[in-house]
Amino acid sequence: MAYIIGSECIGCGACAADCPTSCIVEDGGIFKINEADCIECGACAGSCPVGAPKLA
Repeated sequence: MAYIIGSECIGCGACAADCPTSCIVEDGGIFKINEADCIECGACAGSCPVGAPKLA
């Protein structure tokens, strides 16, 4: 399972900055994870101030 970014996303970009595989991209003011490239490390979840990234 990969991480997904929920509707709680505030578009701050902290998750993308901390992602070691650069699989998080901005899309219309929120961020989305390319699930095929996610290695489930949890860096995004640890850096998000609102807890938007969660395991799918």
